[in-house]
Amino acid sequence: MLNALEVFTTVVVGLMVGVEFSVAFVINPILNGLPEDSSVLGRAHGGRMLGALMPVWYITSLVLTAIWAIAGWHHHGAGLVVTAAALLILSVIMSILLLVPINNRGKTWTAENRPADWKQQMNRWDRFHYARVAVIIAAFTLLVAALT
Repeated sequence: MLNALEVFTTVVVGLMVGVEFSVAFVINPILNGLPEDSSVLGRAHGGRMLGALMPVWYITSLVLTAIWAIAGWHHHGAGLVVTAAALLILSVIMSILLLVPINNRGKTWTAENRPADWKQQMNRWDRFHYARVAVIIAAFTLLVAALT
């Protein structure tokens, strides 16, 4: 049963990493290359859509990792799993304190109501997101290492 939990958790976290990596290095660069009105609308729509989905995914990933850490406490790799859980906690804290406030503003913007500094706010969100992606990649890497 522990093996199934380990694999399932690793897949869930890995898919989350893939989505967030794609947002950082594929989706947002595409949106940034569009005309300003389209870029604002695209990022606002993405903020609404992923803003609803990703909190559930982050918390699910954290809970699964915590369960793995507890269930596998006396098994090989437990320290790696605990460290991965700590990194996922950090990613949730980063999200709540740094990314969500910007996302909550940005998801309501249109071409008519966007603030003058909207690009700076999006660039700030992107920088925080790059850091968060690095954190969740590290967590995923630790989970993969714990499987071996």
